[in-house]
Amino acid sequence: MGVRGLQGFVARVCPHACQTVDLRQMAEKHRTDHPDCPPVIVVDAMSCVRRWYTPESWVCGGQWREYLAVLEDFINAFMAAGIKLVFYFDGVVEEKKRDEWIKRRMKNTEEIARLFQFIKTYRIQPGREMFVLPSALPTFTRYALKSLGQKTVCTLQEADFEVAAYGLQHKCIGILGQDSDYLIYDTCPYFSIENLCLDRLVTVMYSREVLCRVLGISLTHLPLFACLLGNDIVPESMLEGFWNKCLTKSHHRNCSYSRRADILLSVANYISKIPCSYSSLKKLEEILPLGSDKTLLCRGVSSYLLPGQQSPWVPHNETICQMLSLQQQSPLCQDKEIFQLAKEQHIQSENYSIFNILSHGEIECSNSLEDDFDREIPGQALIYRPARQHIYSILLESGKGGTPSLKTLWLAKGPDVEKQRYSTFLACFHLQDEMEELQALEAPVAGFCCLLAYLMMQVSSLSLEDLNAFLALVLCLKGKSAAQLKGLQLAQVDSRAVHLGAVLIRGLTTLLMANSACGFPFRMEDLMPWAVFDGKLFQEKYQKAHRGCSMEELLEGNESLYTPFQNLKSLICKICMAKNRTIQSRPRGNELEELLSAHGFSKEEQRDFNPRLQQPHRSHVVSPYHNQMREFTQRHLQSQGRGSGHPHGRRYHNPPQ
Repeated sequence: MGVRGLQGFVARVCPHACQTVDLRQMAEKHRTDHPDCPPVIVVDAMSCVRRWYTPESWVCGGQWREYLAVLEDFINAFMAAGIKLVFYFDGVVEEKKRDEWIKRRMKNTEEIARLFQFIKTYRIQPGREMFVLPSALPTFTRYALKSLGQKTVCTLQEADFEVAAYGLQHKCIGILGQDSDYLIYDTCPYFSIENLCLDRLVTVMYSREVLCRVLGISLTHLPLFACLLGNDIVPESMLEGFWNKCLTKSHHRNCSYSRRADILLSVANYISKIPCSYSSLKKLEEILPLGSDKTLLCRGVSSYLLPGQQSPWVPHNETICQMLSLQQQSPLCQDKEIFQLAKEQHIQSENYSIFNILSHGEIECSNSLEDDFDREIPGQALIYRPARQHIYSILLESGKGGTPSLKTLWLAKGPDVEKQRYSTFLACFHLQDEMEELQALEAPVAGFCCLLAYLMMQVSSLSLEDLNAFLALVLCLKGKSAAQLKGLQLAQVDSRAVHLGAVLIRGLTTLLMANSACGFPFRMEDLMPWAVFDGKLFQEKYQKAHRGCSMEELLEGNESLYTPFQNLKSLICKICMAKNRTIQSRPRGNELEELLSAHGFSKEEQRDFNPRLQQPHRSHVVSPYHNQMREFTQRHLQSQGRGSGHPHGRRYHNPPQ
């Protein structure tokens, strides 16, 4: 999170701290000064993904092949200058930052609700000002970079600390990111991703020394300065009274500055006048309303101290105690060999979520592009909960209940073990009886079909049209380049397809988790979105399927795909039938539209009432949702005072079967 307002303060109040630098020149100088040490930039990837995602379409679930090409161009620009990149990703949400993490997720939920309202109203993607990251983008970015041959690290604690520590320890030429905490850490230079001009490798470097000169403090003051302004450890709500006290005593107040800028200057002025000592910090802890935890300031300052660093604000033994307490937390998994392997795979970005489960029994999932007002599709967290619970039992009840032990799944070798891994993976999605047919498919298609069959069983509102759209997507995607997909144009965007795209992408992360838990029966690259999904292509297939287009049109006239399409469809329908799930067609949109029109609803009102009425489609199969929708419509009409009968006195009947 960093210190709120600090980055903007530096740009506006002390612009001399923002120095334009040429990274090629800095790399050359580094090679001259350190001939045995190649120039390295450590990248805070989490603060870069928003900048990296440049494909025009972002709302439909992600343009993954386009995104992969963007990342490759980014890497190549630095490689051409002889600069090595090391990418760091957040691997955990630390408990001390949990409340702040939740607040951000709640804010994102509000943004997503506004986004869906826009799509339902205008049936297009909004402008970049409403941009929301495609679901699971940071997760798949990690694997994308790894697949492109980059060193990718998943952290054991907050990423900014590990990034700063790596930069200092390995004498990196700098940190690339956008987090004001890098102005606080005493580490290598901090470069801005927001100001990076990739073709020239020119960006802004933020100078801690110039910032301190403007503030009238030293580098030693910066950690305390950050804590007294509010950060992930010390909440701003505890500091309002202190800020007011500083403002009344400060001569730095300036009518041309914002209140936040005045607070920054006043707090800096306050701490510049107190001795740099632990006793000064203890006095501050006494005057601040820190509640029951009087060690917040001490912990906050310590959090900025990198390995080997000390501070006059904090006794050396306090820093050591905090580091030891982090190392001594006992994991849930008591098998040291298994736990160590999970930890190594976590750090190297080889597994997904396994270390978090084995260590603390926790996993986090950020927001997805889900429509909270769509009652037909459950939240993705609920959809995938049965699969996750099965995965938890594999990890936390190793070897019990007929499940192979983790030692067998992870360490044993031989064809029998490979078969066990595959069947255990399928069991996570209740598909172990279909092993032979699924194994006969290409790996990416097999993984996709596992997910699709599971979705069709878990979400009763999914229809034959949805199934056709997903299958046409995965089959047609195979032969398309990033450039072809980029050129695909959509006349409109369907909100339900946006929702389904996000649900499917979250399902791919569930496949990754199951694959990691079961000892990798699939290669991780076979389960990546760029192998099986494209947002715009899915929108196109979805809209065509729901208009009742033929199989030939869905498959773009490619006759070689007709048989695979029919075979996959038959397989998934057969799997669902075995579980007493019959996949049916959705109700015809034009019939409900006629009913609403007959009762005086305008086209605009119809979309507000039921955004599904964007494309009429042909179907001769009655859906079980038909009467449900009619009853809901009649109730709505009555609530609007528009009556419940047809204007000509006829009842509204179901279409013939």
